Amino acid sequence: MDYLKIHSTQQLSGEISISGAKNASLPLIAMTILAKKPLTIGNLPDVVDIKTLLKLLTKLGAECEFSHKSVRVDTSSINETKATYDIVKTMRASILVLGPILARFGHCEVSLPGGCAIGQRPIDLHLKALEQMGAHIDIQAGYIQATTPNGLHGCEIIFDKITVTGTANIVMAAALAKGVTTITNAAREPEVVQLCEILAKSGVNIKGIGTAILEIEGTDGALLDIADFDVIPDRIEAGTYLCAGAITKNELTLTHVEPKHLGAVLSKLEEMGSSFTITDDTITIHPAQEIKPVKIVTQEYPAFPTDMQAQFLALATQAEGVSIIEEKLFENRFMHVSELQRMGADITLNGHTATVSGKTELSGTDVMATDLRASSALVLAALVANGETNIHRIYHLDRGYEALEEKLQNIGAKIERLKE
Repeated sequence: MDYLKIHSTQQLSGEISISGAKNASLPLIAMTILAKKPLTIGNLPDVVDIKTLLKLLTKLGAECEFSHKSVRVDTSSINETKATYDIVKTMRASILVLGPILARFGHCEVSLPGGCAIGQRPIDLHLKALEQMGAHIDIQAGYIQATTPNGLHGCEIIFDKITVTGTANIVMAAALAKGVTTITNAAREPEVVQLCEILAKSGVNIKGIGTAILEIEGTDGALLDIADFDVIPDRIEAGTYLCAGAITKNELTLTHVEPKHLGAVLSKLEEMGSSFTITDDTITIHPAQEIKPVKIVTQEYPAFPTDMQAQFLALATQAEGVSIIEEKLFENRFMHVSELQRMGADITLNGHTATVSGKTELSGTDVMATDLRASSALVLAALVANGETNIHRIYHLDRGYEALEEKLQNIGAKIERLKE
């Protein structure tokens, strides 16, 4: 098993190229199930979650040819509609195949999902919506068994809470349904927007893209002519490296980035004293020499993203004062706190709120990654901790960050990947 050894790094400088967005790539790969001919997806990140989903498509019978930052997918050869536990258990996003498989074939079996243990993310919203569209759902022996005796039909769907994967799943199902489906309280994340935009370019009439109300007119089973496309840049990776510049107080430039997707993150970094030079596809951070404390509440896009909570918590340990970070989306997403405390962080937890008292001097030690974003928070802390930090269980990190140690090495970080 791999681990990262990181030494305190005072000077970072240079550029970091941002990879394609993992959270956008996954629904877009699932969307290829709706395509009538092969297509190529470009700007894919080379991360474990992408390979896992492509492996799942291959087991279903699709042909996937993965090359550098792109994949050629042909789903015309799919001859299996069961997504088995051995793959789905490793990644919750595997549930994204439920909607498109059901819409295309009229039946499917998908194992109940696994993934990071950051809290309950029930799929009942997905299943309730599919039932409203005419699906018969049964859960047996850990599998969702779904059939559509009369096909999927459009209807009015109101999500009780905003769900990104739920919105993506139902949008894909609705694309091949008969009639018009209206989704109220839809997720507005850039990853959902790109999915809708590509479906719209492929002949699906979609209104309200980027808003909380989507209206999708389905093709009544006709497969889609989807052209080749590139995945949007990863806003969470970009935010993580901006935090690296902020916590080490070094100027860094991000390239191949989409600044408009980072509004809430840039705003909070500005509150903490940083400033920015921004072009159409670059962001240069000019960090504060004295980091200010901040108050953060995680919410759905366009508010502050839960996927940046851990990184900002690490940054707050170096702020001059008390920061308050409230996690409103996932109840178990403070598991990194105990590891940061091992490094000397002064953090108090009260329910879903973390109080961070800074500035604290962090010390390198052995720590353990507990989920994907917690891993990156420990990397950030290790950059400014005295001595040497060893981060174990980084398979979490590899699920969502492409070549993290290489990118950090290229800007001067003292980081290496070793074997246990």
